[in-house]
Amino acid sequence: MTHDALPSYLNPDNLGPWGQYLQQIERVTPHLGSLSRWVETLKRPKRILTVDVPIERDDGSIAHFEGYRVQHNLSRGPGKGGVRYHQDVTLSEVMALSAWMTVKNAAVNVPYGGAKGGIRVNPASLSKGELQRLTRRYTSEISLIIGPTKDIPAPDVNTNEQVMAWMMDSYSMIEGNLSTGVVTGKPISLGGSLGRREATGRGVFVMGCEAAVQRGVAIEGARVAVQGFGNVGGVAASMFAEAGAKLVAVQDHTGVVVHEGGLDVKQLHKHVAEAGGVKGFPGAEQTLERDAFWGIESDILIPAALEQQITAENAPRIRTKIVLEGANGPTTPEADDILAGKDVLVVPDVLANAGGVTVSYFEWVQDFSSFFWSEEEINARLTRIMQNAFHAAWAVAQEKKVSLRTATFILACTRVLQAREVRGLYP
Repeated sequence: MTHDALPSYLNPDNLGPWGQYLQQIERVTPHLGSLSRWVETLKRPKRILTVDVPIERDDGSIAHFEGYRVQHNLSRGPGKGGVRYHQDVTLSEVMALSAWMTVKNAAVNVPYGGAKGGIRVNPASLSKGELQRLTRRYTSEISLIIGPTKDIPAPDVNTNEQVMAWMMDSYSMIEGNLSTGVVTGKPISLGGSLGRREATGRGVFVMGCEAAVQRGVAIEGARVAVQGFGNVGGVAASMFAEAGAKLVAVQDHTGVVVHEGGLDVKQLHKHVAEAGGVKGFPGAEQTLERDAFWGIESDILIPAALEQQITAENAPRIRTKIVLEGANGPTTPEADDILAGKDVLVVPDVLANAGGVTVSYFEWVQDFSSFFWSEEEINARLTRIMQNAFHAAWAVAQEKKVSLRTATFILACTRVLQAREVRGLYP
C-alpha cells in the first residue's frame, strides 16, 4: 500500500495534528528514563469510535454526519475532553486533541485520562431542532463508552451549555436515571458549576501573570494581542484589560482590528455579539487583513482559535515576549523552534488552557456529592492549581534546560506512565 492510499492519521507524510503530537512525544522520550519502555502507550489511543450520525432534516430529508469519540489514555482516571462541531473535524484532529487532554489533565494533576469527540458538521447550517436531533443521536451512538466513571464529555468549539444539557438528558434516558455527572459544562440549573464558562480564559490569564513574572513583564500597560474572541480569547482579553493591560489587536475569522492605545474590550464584545465578528468595529484605529495579525508587536500574544495557527511561515514575523496558547495545538513543532530562537517564552496549551478542565473536574466532584461551592471558592481553587502546575513545570524546565512545553510533557507523561507501570498489563 502506498502512503497516499493510507488513512491520513496513519500516513507518515500527512499525519496532521496527530503527527504534531507524535513529534512532541519524540522530544520528551529521552527524558523519561526507565519509563520510556512504556512510551508506545502514549502513541496509541486506547479506543477509537467512529459513528454514523443520521438525522431527519426539517424538510423531511435524511442527512448523515460522521462523528468520533477517542479515548487516548485512561491510566489515571476516566476519559475527559470536549466535543466539537465543525465542518473540518477529522479523526487525526480528534486523536491529537484526546492525547493533549491526557497530557493536560496530568499536567495539572487532576484524576482524569484524555478523551475527545467531534462531528464533522457546520452547525450554522442546522436549525435548533436539527442541532438537538444531531446531538441526541450522537450521544446515543457513543453511549456505550461514556459515563460518569468512564468518559465525561464537555463543550468545545461550537458546542455549549445547551448541547451538554441535551447530551446529559439523552444519556439519562438511555440509562433510566438522572446522570448529571456524565458531562460537564452544563447549565447551572442542571448541576453545572459556577465559574465554568469563564474558567479556560481565567486560566489563561493566571498563567499569563505567572509567565510575565518570569519574563519581567508588568501586566499594567502590557500590550496584548489575541487571536479568537470567543469563550477563551474574549474572557482572557477582558481579564487582562481589567488588570491594566492594553488590548492592542484582535484577529478573528472576519479580520483584524488594531488600536495602539488599547481597544475598548466591553464595546468590542458588544460589537462582536451584534455583528458576528470584529470587522467594522468603530473603536479600532485600523482594520487589517487576517494574516497581518502575526506581525503586530506585543508583549503577550494569545492564540485562542484553532490548532496549527503559528507555523514555520508566520513564526519569523511574530514580535512578542510571551505566547499564551489559549487554543489546543496552535503552534507547530517547527514554529516552536523558531520562537525559541527568538527568545519567546511559549506557555503551552497543556498548561495555559487547562483552566476549563480543572473547573470541569470541580463540577464533576460537585455533581457526585450534590454539594456546590461558591464562585469565589472555585476561582481560588482554580488559581491555586494553575499556579502550582506552572511552577512545577517551570522548575523542570530550569533543571533540564528544556522548553516549558517539553518540561510540561516530561512532568505529565511521567505521571501517566508511572500509573501505567504500577497498574501493569491485564490480563
